[in-house]
Amino acid sequence: MKALLLSAYDAQSHGVWRNNLKTMFPNIEWVELLLPARYFPWRVRGNSLSWAFNHRDVLTDNYDLLLSTSMTDLSALRGFVPQICSIPSIVYFHENQFAYPSNPDPLARPVNMVEPQILSLYTALCADAVVFNSEYNRSSFLAGANALLKKLPDHVPEGLLRCIEQASVIPVPLSDELFRSAPSKQESATLEIAWNHRWEYDKGPQLLLAIVRQLVARELPFRLHLLGQRFRVAPPEFELLLQLLDSHYAHLGIVAGRSGFVEQQDDYYQCLRDADVVLSTAAHDFQGLSLLEACALGCAPLAPGRLVYPEYLPSECLFTDSADLLVSSISAADRLQEWASLKHEGHALPRPALDQFRQGRLRGEYQSLFSSLLVK
Repeated sequence: MKALLLSAYDAQSHGVWRNNLKTMFPNIEWVELLLPARYFPWRVRGNSLSWAFNHRDVLTDNYDLLLSTSMTDLSALRGFVPQICSIPSIVYFHENQFAYPSNPDPLARPVNMVEPQILSLYTALCADAVVFNSEYNRSSFLAGANALLKKLPDHVPEGLLRCIEQASVIPVPLSDELFRSAPSKQESATLEIAWNHRWEYDKGPQLLLAIVRQLVARELPFRLHLLGQRFRVAPPEFELLLQLLDSHYAHLGIVAGRSGFVEQQDDYYQCLRDADVVLSTAAHDFQGLSLLEACALGCAPLAPGRLVYPEYLPSECLFTDSADLLVSSISAADRLQEWASLKHEGHALPRPALDQFRQGRLRGEYQSLFSSLLVK
């Protein structure tokens, strides 16, 4: 069996999905076309142009199956390269542009989201199968697409989204090796907290800063490890956050936590094994791979009670979701203070069972998906 895999905006989570599929199905001959995750407006609109005229020889080879991410302009690519129209096709949604939060920075360049939204709709409608990584992703896509279609002036087909309403939900798999790795928690009284997200506005820096302010005001002995990818320009909250943490560490005599992207994967995983808690403040998460990886490595998860998190985290691992930053930050700080006391008393922190995300558990679902298309 030979499969063509198209990743039009190959962000980190897309790479995890690709590489785990190759590990799960080594019997498949995988051929990949990838485009880097930068220049978003051009990438989502121009990927069909780039591939059709730069890689036509790859696209016109013989394949049994085509898998593409939702960023792929599949309808245009099929027009440019008609040979791929006969290949059974799957579109995989890691995220959707309907539920993406707007940038609160008044100086940020505005992005016209209608084009990527309707492009992803075209791609979904022309595929033989559509798969989302979570129910939250599927339901928010359908709600957003319905709202968009209602705004169109005329000639909108009836029942356009019925086929997408039947879409499957199959998560991005996590390596089985992550679950076999033993945690290495420290015996100190300091609560070790990992925040492992991109340093960008959609990952909730305002909420993170508000939570840290609560913890510092309580003089809670904690250390925060900021392990996410950092870019040339970061939201201003991070500078304030680092200053606040420096003052906190000096006041309580705590060695500073790690700050910035950890290049070596083994080192990154060791940071998570050492941490007690993985904290999310995200305003945008459709599966939460970084949080799931940390959970598999032994962290207790704490996340807002919204987005995808209520699908797989128990209530004890969720803090109050409120438009009022103060309410949410107090709720999160209360839970962290409770967990700090549990650690101090030698009790285990909550570790939800997340075996449903393992490669071994998901292989059968992906196999059934592939088989259903190959027999048609």
